[in-house]
Parts: sequence; structure tokens; C-alpha cells
Amino acid sequence: MSMETLEFIIYPDGRVQEKVTGIVGASCAEVTAAIEEQLGTVLSTEKTSEYYAQTQTTTNTVTQAAWSDW
Repeated sequence: MSMETLEFIIYPDGRVQEKVTGIVGASCAEVTAAIEEQLGTVLSTEKTSEYYAQTQTTTNTVTQAAWSDW
């Protein structure tokens, strides 16, 4: 599991660059929505490869055999 990181660069003219790493899929938008609302107008977004990655889930099924009373 990787560490989730939000990095902000604040430029002298007031622009803010935000970089999100360690969050797979579109949930990064949920994480940053409230922050972006407070910062102001979003001029552009650029999706990373992590945005397009898929989380993997594993399902294990166990079948228990019944023993007869022969």
C-alpha cells in the first residue's frame, strides 16, 4: 500500500499547483474537492496514471465438504 500525498506549490502571483499521489482511481477528486473550493477557481486539471489505474480486489471462496456417517 502506498502513502497518500497532497503536495501544494504556491507561486508568488497567487496560483496554487496541487499534486496528488498514492490515490488510485477517481477518488482523488473527492479528496481534493473541499480544498479546491476554498482555494478558488480551478484553471486546469491533469490526470495521472494512478487516476486510470484500477484497484484490485480478491475474493476467496471456501467450500466445506460434509462427511457422511457410513
